[in-house]
Amino acid sequence: MKKIKSVELETGLFILLGFAAIFFLTTQTTNIESYLSDDGYDVTARFEDIGGLNIRAPVTMAGVTIGRVEQILLDPERLEAVVVLKINPEYHQIPLDSDASILTSGLLGGQYIGINPGGSFDSLVEGSEIEFTQSAIVLEDLIGKYLLSVGDE
Repeated sequence: MKKIKSVELETGLFILLGFAAIFFLTTQTTNIESYLSDDGYDVTARFEDIGGLNIRAPVTMAGVTIGRVEQILLDPERLEAVVVLKINPEYHQIPLDSDASILTSGLLGGQYIGINPGGSFDSLVEGSEIEFTQSAIVLEDLIGKYLLSVGDE
């Protein structure tokens, strides 16, 4: 009976240490501060099609993450997706005429927003809207167009 309790205790300790290790790895490999922080400023961008873009998707410039997707809404009048971006406060000199594109990381990876800088001397500020946008390329649409063009031949 005493041996069974000892095995149960060792098993419980092993499981507890496993959960502690998973928690430690999770906190070390993800940047939790970027998810919890309210610092920064909000910028909006309108897209005809956002594809599989999700909330908390990265916003990058030159490959560097400068913010996150904060909110995705549908404009009922223009029938466009309105994406609210939270840009980190240290990136306060992004030109006002920059453009935003929805990109895919890898062939089947997640989608994110890439910002290409413009040439304006004015910068994006709280409440600015990025005027120049490029919607997501939807793989299914491309395949459908290809199949239709092959069928016509």
